[in-house]
Amino acid sequence: MTAKHHDGFCLFDSKLTDYSTAHTIGRDLVREYIEAFRSVGLKVGIYYSLLDWHHPDFPEYGDIFAPNRHNLSRKDVPKNFDNYLKYLHGQVRELMTNYGEINNLWLDFSYENEPDSGLPAMTDSVWHADELIKMVRELQPNVVINNRLSINNISSEVNEIKYGDYTSPEQIIPPKTIKTDQGKLVPWEACITINDHWGFVAQDHNYKDARTLIYTLVECVSKNGNLIINVAPSAKGTFSSEADHILSDLADWMTINQESIVGCTNSFIEEKPDWGWYTQNGDKLYAHIFERGIGPIRFEGLANKVDYGQRLDTGADISLETHGKQKPLKTTYFTTCRKASYQMTKTL
Repeated sequence: MTAKHHDGFCLFDSKLTDYSTAHTIGRDLVREYIEAFRSVGLKVGIYYSLLDWHHPDFPEYGDIFAPNRHNLSRKDVPKNFDNYLKYLHGQVRELMTNYGEINNLWLDFSYENEPDSGLPAMTDSVWHADELIKMVRELQPNVVINNRLSINNISSEVNEIKYGDYTSPEQIIPPKTIKTDQGKLVPWEACITINDHWGFVAQDHNYKDARTLIYTLVECVSKNGNLIINVAPSAKGTFSSEADHILSDLADWMTINQESIVGCTNSFIEEKPDWGWYTQNGDKLYAHIFERGIGPIRFEGLANKVDYGQRLDTGADISLETHGKQKPLKTTYFTTCRKASYQMTKTL
């Protein structure tokens, strides 16, 4: 839930500003969201922008993103950035204190300014990230935090997380699993819009179809990642009919195939097969077969490592052969592009 975006308007009852829904309509929308999600057993996440184009002490002129970046009348307006930092940290403290347990804190975002702007890079040292993270961890010891307190935060190949718990590529899927220089897997989560906008735009009908989003979800999990699909409601709080149909198709697919997604990660097979992707959960290997082709499906690198095969949708056994000889079946699975999934249990 967006508690505050770059424009500075708050959807929660902050004691540090009147620029909020609490003062305009008398409602704390963040609290309403949190209570609604918890009532059906869902965890809650809070989005909070580090930027604030409404606050009088946030840089305007020369900043590469601020709406007033070219407004000469704002060039010599004095700013006290320390005041803004107190405001930023104070609002994060409110969000981490007043709403019970918060499961995910999504901070957005750090960036470089132009060298000749006279403004610093808006990144970790400017935000006093060490202090902010320490405060959040003390108030919410179990919270998961993204990596956008530092620059290079939306890249698909960031191999070090300076602040937070995971990296967050935006509108792009990493070409492979992300690892540190020492070879340790880096957790990541791609944030992808269902059409071309983050917010509701009535004329934007360029929706990604369910098949594309299913492929994307599977690809993310196969590379040790997670996927956010951004769906923007209208001013009435409803989704478009296109979004509804897409989400319904995704739900149908997940009803059958969620075992191959939830709790899964990348598999021990590092090279992507030409027919789709593998995911894995413990000793179960899931083959998501999106390009069926002609003849038998080749599972390279699985000889003597699979005990049995089975379809996820029907539970029917799959005939597996090694070098032309029938392999005894005990138990395994697979996944096709629409309704079915296959799972294979590997011998560790």
